Amino acid sequence: MTTETNVGNQTTTGADAIDVAIAQGIDFDGSPIPPAKLELYHQVMGLEAGRQRSGVSNTMRSRIVRIGAKHIPQTDLDQKLVEAGFAPLKEKEVAFFYGGK
Repeated sequence: MTTETNVGNQTTTGADAIDVAIAQGIDFDGSPIPPAKLELYHQVMGLEAGRQRSGVSNTMRSRIVRIGAKHIPQTDLDQKLVEAGFAPLKEKEVAFFYGGK
């Protein structure tokens, strides 16, 4: 059984759902995304595309922390990072991602 939500033919779950919606210019509720928002988004993403990367492991860790903090308790995420061979959560990450919880 799946927990996906469809708006028209648009899936609202999964890693690519936002990218697909942006490419279509249509929000999950079916409304068009305003051109000014799309233009700014594409401008910023263009800048990001040209940025030198610091390494795959660093980017993986950043994504794990940023997204994992939404779904995994702090102590569990910290333990999982260490077990996988990544650096543990930094104080500034704990404050930013878990400070208000």
